[in-house]
Amino acid sequence: MEILKDGLLVIGRIFTILPLLLFVTLYMGKRSIGELPVFDFLVVLVLGSVVGADIADPNIAHIHTVIAIIVIAVLHKLIIYVKLKNNKIGKLITFEPIIVIYQGSFISENMKKVNYSVENVLQMLREKDVFHVNDVEIALVEAGGNLSVKLVPAKENIKREDMNIIKKSNAYEIPFILDGEIQKPLLEWLNKDKRWIDSQLKAHGIASPSDVFYGAVDAEGNVHLNVNQESDQNLPPIEH
Repeated sequence: MEILKDGLLVIGRIFTILPLLLFVTLYMGKRSIGELPVFDFLVVLVLGSVVGADIADPNIAHIHTVIAIIVIAVLHKLIIYVKLKNNKIGKLITFEPIIVIYQGSFISENMKKVNYSVENVLQMLREKDVFHVNDVEIALVEAGGNLSVKLVPAKENIKREDMNIIKKSNAYEIPFILDGEIQKPLLEWLNKDKRWIDSQLKAHGIASPSDVFYGAVDAEGNVHLNVNQESDQNLPPIEH
């Protein structure tokens, strides 16, 4: 009789805790189910442990699990908010993207920093249908551990080399403003200064760097500025 009672209790917990977990996951956002940054991974790991213990052990007070899940979700939201508001704190609690291949050559020192072997990177390249390291202009390991790859111009898309159309190298954008903050190291690398930024803002009718969500310049000198948008009312509707 006791076994039947505990069995029914476990079934009841499954039917109550899973809808709550679904709601909490939707509340936390897509970050919690995509390529996970380190903090998001820890949150999901803790949530799994809490829920698993609650379902498997009828002696655990159910209300304690509910409170724990809600607190974890609110804490997760709070940390993400702080990261968005303070870039320095964000860098302290997550991994930074790091270059592992540049102009067809492995950056062995950076690969050691992220504990990636040559075999790891080659496998990730093959998963992107890249079989020659020389075809890679730049490859980065992102915060979530996935590999982002930009091929040399001749190997991009429909292979411009076959059409005798060769694009200039290094045409990717370099961001100099992120979420209203000037990226000083990148600005110095670009050999630009604050006066250059002010002139670009003036040309685009923008009052201050704090109004810019994303600002970047490509190798040809084309500047792209994306101002903060308070409303998404102009976006097209997306259906499931």
